[in-house]
Amino acid sequence: MDIQLTFDALDKKFTSFGGLEQGGITRLLYSQEWNDAIRELEKTFKEEGLEASFDDIGNLSGRLVGSTYPEETILTGSHIDTVVEGGHLDGQFGILSALVAVKYLKEKYGQPLRSLEVLSLAEEEGSRFPYVFWGSKNFFNLAKKSDVDTIEDAEGIKFEDAMRQSGFDYRKTEVVRKDIKAFVEVHIEQGKVLESENKTIGVVNGIVGQKRYTINLKGEANHAGTTPMSLRRDTVVAYSAIVTDLTKRAREIGEPLVLTFGHVVPLPNTVNVVPGEITFSIDCRHIDQQLLHDFATEIEDKIKLVAEANDMTYDIHLWMDEAPTLMDKEIVQIIEQAAKNNVGDRYKVMPSGAGHDSQIFAEYVPTAMIFVPSIGGISHNINEETKIEDLVKGIAVLSEVLYELAYKE
Repeated sequence: MDIQLTFDALDKKFTSFGGLEQGGITRLLYSQEWNDAIRELEKTFKEEGLEASFDDIGNLSGRLVGSTYPEETILTGSHIDTVVEGGHLDGQFGILSALVAVKYLKEKYGQPLRSLEVLSLAEEEGSRFPYVFWGSKNFFNLAKKSDVDTIEDAEGIKFEDAMRQSGFDYRKTEVVRKDIKAFVEVHIEQGKVLESENKTIGVVNGIVGQKRYTINLKGEANHAGTTPMSLRRDTVVAYSAIVTDLTKRAREIGEPLVLTFGHVVPLPNTVNVVPGEITFSIDCRHIDQQLLHDFATEIEDKIKLVAEANDMTYDIHLWMDEAPTLMDKEIVQIIEQAAKNNVGDRYKVMPSGAGHDSQIFAEYVPTAMIFVPSIGGISHNINEETKIEDLVKGIAVLSEVLYELAYKE
């Protein structure tokens, strides 16, 4: 089979479900576009000789039963939902690449020893309802009815009403599958690292941990014309010092540490008043838990130091504290060897700076990820794209990895 032509045909077909005139896709959980896509995917699985089945909440599986160890499953796939005005690769590529890889392996080698299963997860993005990883969390009985039974979308439609209208309902069993021996997710990088280093494959060794803060500083609002510089308690000046010093320190520590000041609200936020209060966010991420913890301590110490030096009060609220998720070392080695075989030295072992379904799976089953480059690092955007030759190489690497896991003793 021609991998590129097969993928192109599938991508064109499924991009039409929620496809936008200007390009890209809007395909939100339990929407009509989402429903049309999963029903067509179910049909496609069956046409390819896979056993297709839904779970209670709408995760869809296409299973090629193993000949010798049918009770051992090698799982591969991603999420089928998108953000609003998203691209055609985020999530969808992981599902379609898995389908193409399994189709290729079936045609070339026949029935695997272990069962191969392509997984389309119902939701990851949280774009319609304020809840993320609904698909993968349900896979491991982590999602609770109380998490979603009162939430609504922007139009006031309740989560559970949309779910039931789509033909699904809450998970009916607490039993967690024990047959999964590995999960491999292919995804676009959503960043510029691979492209900037001229690499074709990213071998993901972990997903970064995240700490997110909301910081409030209070000084004194006063007249902009009559308050001398020496007598000011200007919170924007204090904020600027914090940003400058911590950004310099983050650059000294180096990659893969990242630090972002993304949301800033000075008060009273007017031209002729010294700002007496400011609230701002901090997002920091690293693959190493101890280094992340140590830098977070530096963040908090710097805020206290600057606030006290400027005669201000401060409040530090840590509202997200997610530990890094490491990928399975053995599967990472298999992926790295497959990358060498397919692209030579044009691969990079790297962490993922964004969250993925794999971080949920990795807590329960051996898990790893494969990245392909994103042109310009653009994602969550209708202009999201990857060179077709890179997509094909990603499928080739996945095929080799699945062969090693499912076809060999």
